Amino acid sequence: MLIGEVARRSGVSARMLRHYEALGLVRPSGRTGSGYREYSGADIRRIFHVESLRSLGLSLREIRRALDEPGCTPSALVGDLIRQTRERLAAETELLTRLRRIDAVDPAGWEDVLRIVALLQALGSPSPGARQHAALLSASSAGPSSSAAPSASAAPSSSAASSASSASPAPPASPASPADEVPVEVPVPVDALVEAVLNETEPNVAGALRWALARSGDGAPALLAEGLDSPAAAVRERAVRALAELPGPEATAQLRRALAHPDAVVRACAALELGARGAPEAVPTLIDMIVEGTQDTDAADALSVPASDPATAERIAARLLDRLAHGAAAPPVRSRLAQALAAVPGPTATRALVGLTHDEHRTVALTATYLLRERTPD
Repeated sequence: MLIGEVARRSGVSARMLRHYEALGLVRPSGRTGSGYREYSGADIRRIFHVESLRSLGLSLREIRRALDEPGCTPSALVGDLIRQTRERLAAETELLTRLRRIDAVDPAGWEDVLRIVALLQALGSPSPGARQHAALLSASSAGPSSSAAPSASAAPSSSAASSASSASPAPPASPASPADEVPVEVPVPVDALVEAVLNETEPNVAGALRWALARSGDGAPALLAEGLDSPAAAVRERAVRALAELPGPEATAQLRRALAHPDAVVRACAALELGARGAPEAVPTLIDMIVEGTQDTDAADALSVPASDPATAERIAARLLDRLAHGAAAPPVRSRLAQALAAVPGPTATRALVGLTHDEHRTVALTATYLLRERTPD
């Protein structure tokens, strides 16, 4: 079969067939009397073998080895192809994510695109100072007035504000640093901030990122909630801490869902913030924390907020009494419950404290006596 017919039937161009011949990959078995290349059935089968291996991503050199070297086993070449493909997919996915983030910001011109790219690069910088600088720029651009310095009231919570403000000043960026050239009016895609928050290990930078995220607008709670499903405990903790610093009903709803999370750290953080927001759903988890001695002082303080409602206060006191009534509570547990009762107004809590003044354990009795003396009369 002549080269033109082979090209038509195989779908491989005559030019490529000549290239295969030059590489010694597929040589026609014969020539016609006029000197034209003539391919045998075996030659054509080899062409199809070459094309099949090319479809897997093998180079022509690797294909020649696979077809001609008996010692060339598939495992080595295929394993290498898998690694290369994964690396290529990761690079393409990263590029796609960056393009989507730029598109989400809806840049007006290429200058905006360059600024967004510079800020995204700064958020991923190996330098903590550059990352913190980018986070603070992000917060400024997301605020109500991009030219004004962020005020304390703009921060979602005192912990977020203090984390950002107490951070040591970031070292000045070098002239080549992309973050140094980003003006404050450049918006940052919310998913980029969420990714930075979930990956950040430096406490000061993490505080600045959470603060920026709280000022970034809609979409953050749902993205952070996905972080709660991470197999890494550290990522789950970062996700719930960031959720706790987000204002608004959507963040509160995600925190309510986190109360049922299998991770005790996630449950505790969600309960503390929900308690501070006055959500009664947090009460059972907060009481568990008090009994277990897990951030019990913070849990008792958080209980006092929903307890400002008289009816809720009575229900909380009844739950605390129920824990005391089990009889198995050790003296340290009874002391912690007494301190929690002291923060709950109402007659039920008062009666419980009076009963604890007669506790068989002297420390518990003295604690209850002191708390009762300091208690505001109902």
